[in-house]
Amino acid sequence: MLAAMAWWHEHTLLAFDLETTGVDPFTDVPVSYALVALQDGVVVGSDAWLIDPGREIPAGASAVHGISTERARREGMTLGFAVRRIADALVDASGRGVPVVGMKLDYDLTMLDRCYRRETGRGLVDAGFCGPVVDALVIDRHVDRFRPGKRTLRHLCAFYGVELEDAHDAAADATAAALVVRALCERYPELRASSPAELHAAQSEWHREWVRSFREWRGLGPLPDSCWPIAADGRGTGARTAV
Repeated sequence: MLAAMAWWHEHTLLAFDLETTGVDPFTDVPVSYALVALQDGVVVGSDAWLIDPGREIPAGASAVHGISTERARREGMTLGFAVRRIADALVDASGRGVPVVGMKLDYDLTMLDRCYRRETGRGLVDAGFCGPVVDALVIDRHVDRFRPGKRTLRHLCAFYGVELEDAHDAAADATAAALVVRALCERYPELRASSPAELHAAQSEWHREWVRSFREWRGLGPLPDSCWPIAADGRGTGARTAV
């Protein structure tokens, strides 16, 4: 008898995360990154390094992720080299159809896109990146819209039974977010039955609807259509919140 066909989340996933100088994806820059390959929920490869951001790391940011300016300068690769390295990996994954997974990836990808533009004069899409992107937060907001409480990575891990071993370490956060995505697929059959490309398109709409609903709840005015997962300007993505 033939073995049952594996669902997409049981194949290769590339988990991505940045730790940064701050919470603004348009002006802040990375201080570490992680690209973690998983196969059926097991880590099979990891590329994770410190980055010298070429500027002072604010004390508040260092208090969160534990990376000081001195350590980044001493141990980190240059920002330009890191940005190109990450972009190359994401473009390669996109070309192979490997889903890029994580938590609030509009923040990470928008920051990377801005850094890449400053380094090369072109964006990630121009370089060939087109997803698919699968975001734990966007999906969780959609499938369990009215659940009360916070939805940080730490809270999602607790809710879906995923261990977060070292919060604010890029590799640990990336891996945990990928496992939350897998848990979501196990809990909601419609997610694993959709292709990653279909989920990518759906998440763009889910994110737009969440932004509209959130602004309405806050009594804010209408917002022009935003791009997801890479925002064109400051209107399409929010600052990252604490884990």
